[in-house]
Amino acid sequence: MKDAIQCRSGLSAAISRFRKAKSGAVAFIGGSITEMNGYTALTEAMLRARFPSCAFRFLNAGISSTCSDTGAFRIGQDVFAEMTPDLLFIEFAVNDNQDGHLKRSETIRAMEGMVRMAYARNPRMDIVFLYSANESHNESYRNGRTPREIRAMETVASCYGIPSVNFAQVVGARLAAGEFDWTKDFGGVHPALFGSRIYASLIGELLDAAEKKGKTERKRPRALLDPNSLVHAHFAAPSAAEYDEKWTLGIPDWKRLPGEKRARFTALPTLFTETPGAELFLEFSGSAIGLFLTAGPDAGIVEYSIDGGRFRSADLYHAYSAGLHYPRTRMLAGTLSRGKHTMILRVSEKHNEKSSGHAVRIIAFAENSPGILESC
Repeated sequence: MKDAIQCRSGLSAAISRFRKAKSGAVAFIGGSITEMNGYTALTEAMLRARFPSCAFRFLNAGISSTCSDTGAFRIGQDVFAEMTPDLLFIEFAVNDNQDGHLKRSETIRAMEGMVRMAYARNPRMDIVFLYSANESHNESYRNGRTPREIRAMETVASCYGIPSVNFAQVVGARLAAGEFDWTKDFGGVHPALFGSRIYASLIGELLDAAEKKGKTERKRPRALLDPNSLVHAHFAAPSAAEYDEKWTLGIPDWKRLPGEKRARFTALPTLFTETPGAELFLEFSGSAIGLFLTAGPDAGIVEYSIDGGRFRSADLYHAYSAGLHYPRTRMLAGTLSRGKHTMILRVSEKHNEKSSGHAVRIIAFAENSPGILESC
């Protein structure tokens, strides 16, 4: 399916470096499909075989359950603080669908934000968008529809001339043709070796097409697709807030808490409370503010007021919270003015009917404020 692989402005900068230079840097950012030992490991092996004289450095910045909005807030610390890639793969289609249920505008803001931050670090960086498959995507393609988040990502890719590989479209077509079984053969949403090989082979087809296409002019629009795109996204430490005695900044007593925990998060400094009425105050700047947190079986509801406005509420409990302290970015506002703001946040007396408590465990504040990447 040729339209599943969009070469657009190609990969000439990365390919030229891999062929002529003695070193090359490649990074992957995404959710659990990227984090797992799957298409990423196969792609690394393929690149080494394709460019044998290049000493590659690879970085896998996949984190399970995270969506493109979390990706935009963490790409600075998880990718660019570690390396400046020549080639960057971005994979969030499954998570934006089944985890975040992000709106089209939210996906566009996040993906455009990552693209702009990448180009600010390395204007010659080549980027590839990857769209993995899940059951929802399979159903959409079976009915002749392109999933919302993939349409949103393609809007960004088309605008910037970024190559994309639509794994989901190919898998959906091959499933419809009866070529293999989704669970037994492919391996489901987290592909087995069979499925991972399909993903990696499609990346290989993109590289073939890009090498054939050669050098092309890269599209570099001056205006943003969305003025609220997360081009200055970053995490701010929880210590940035002022808080009352009902909060604790430290490590929660995870052993006493029901539900699975992921070791990646249990050692991180966290601002936490289980007490209704607990209140904090935060000064921040920029167009967006949110909470990066773990939401477990006892996740509560917060009430917040920005710049003295009326209090709104945000339920922190997630569909996957019942058995897991689920990592998520809960956005509170995304279209503020670019100036300075204040926020009062307090723990509500109410909680989700499925939750057992009022817990709030904040790992970081998610901000979209200038100062990290001024040249975006």
